[in-house]
Amino acid sequence: MASERLRIRRLVRDELPVQTVKLARFLIGKTLVHDLPRGRLVGRIVETEAYVTGDAAAHTFRGITKRNRPLFLDRGHAYVYFVYGNHFMLNVSGQREGIGEGVLLRAAEPLEGIAQMERFRGTERLADLARGPGRLAEAFGVDRRLDGVDLCGDSVLWLGAGVRRVGRIGVSVRIGISKEADRLLRFYERGSEFVSGGKLLRV
Repeated sequence: MASERLRIRRLVRDELPVQTVKLARFLIGKTLVHDLPRGRLVGRIVETEAYVTGDAAAHTFRGITKRNRPLFLDRGHAYVYFVYGNHFMLNVSGQREGIGEGVLLRAAEPLEGIAQMERFRGTERLADLARGPGRLAEAFGVDRRLDGVDLCGDSVLWLGAGVRRVGRIGVSVRIGISKEADRLLRFYERGSEFVSGGKLLRV
């Protein structure tokens, strides 16, 4: 765990694969950063899920709407939505402008701003701060005000390069959905205690 400020390079859009499934895999090991007035929150992305064209579980399945418009922006924009009446979820648009696809950020390993994450989450259990998409958004202070921001631009919420080598990447079915749940579109760093789900979903 870092005891001093990490040097993190912002990702530029040209580094992001122009293919949502590849992007979901690419983001494993990259960093998510939220710059706040009193410091910053940094986490290492360890779990993602892809949602693609024609996917019945995707928010874009029935076409573009006012709500899902950020998913139709060029890859690297934030799509934030509210679910279950109490959780926000953070996604990254995954295709060229006009094609509605995205990557759900499911879990992150906290690296910086941990005390603030603990306050946001109301827990001091490190492994649970950002393990699961709702927890991740809450730990990072993500809400609808960040919907549509450019994660490759000068926004306070942004994507950064990795700070250490990525471990072996696992692939599995997606979690917590009922439609097309058997598709192998979930990616995660194997063995990470910060990955969501049971032990069988981390190996």
